[in-house]
Amino acid sequence: MKKMFLLIGIVLYGSWALAQVTLPTVNLGFKTTDNPSEVVNTVKLVLVMTVLTLAPAILIMMTGFTRIIIVLSFLRQALGVQQMPPNQLLIGLSLFLTFFVMGPAFKELNENGIQPYLAGKISQDLAVENSLAPLRKFMFHQTRDQDLALFIKLAKIEKPKTRADVPTIVLVPAFIVSELKTAFQIGFMIFLPFLVIDIVASSVLMAMGMMMLPPVVISLPFKIMLFVLVDGWGLLIGSMVKSFG
Repeated sequence: MKKMFLLIGIVLYGSWALAQVTLPTVNLGFKTTDNPSEVVNTVKLVLVMTVLTLAPAILIMMTGFTRIIIVLSFLRQALGVQQMPPNQLLIGLSLFLTFFVMGPAFKELNENGIQPYLAGKISQDLAVENSLAPLRKFMFHQTRDQDLALFIKLAKIEKPKTRADVPTIVLVPAFIVSELKTAFQIGFMIFLPFLVIDIVASSVLMAMGMMMLPPVVISLPFKIMLFVLVDGWGLLIGSMVKSFG
């Protein structure tokens, strides 16, 4: 009986505590206005929300995330472990490595673009220009000249005299294609040592007449052991980060 009263007391106290919680509310509505500044602010808000929805794509397409995630995916396939490390871990590691690689660019973007604009020292157009400058510098450093020339030709624009004359809409796809090429080249180098182990394991099994046993069953432990013994994670991540230098 005492336990029942205690349970009822806890429920009543919890209901009272929940009743005392203050929750924020948001009211949405429509109104007519003749003030141009209110219209401009509304349009700016819509544009900001649109940019926020595109933020993941911007992070993927204008940073080193593409190269990193592809290389890590190649590593998992080369090892022959389809679910280890899991996708969430690979994406999380790729994001943190991206922030590490892009740290100087993000710092310059914040100091020259975001903070001055929030302080009201520069206009919105100048803030966008200053924010794009470090990203463009990074992309130019990683983009091959032939890829950039290809998209300039496809865009049917006059050949730019300097890098500053190259439109960002032309630079971004050229940068992505260059990143894909670089990532596949690194992936090829990753596959080679593991391919040798697979060939050796397959040859040994065929020589022993054990053709029904999948070679991956034998080669997988040796590939994992080799990767651990040579400090594979340190070598791979160190080389990949240095490739952005």
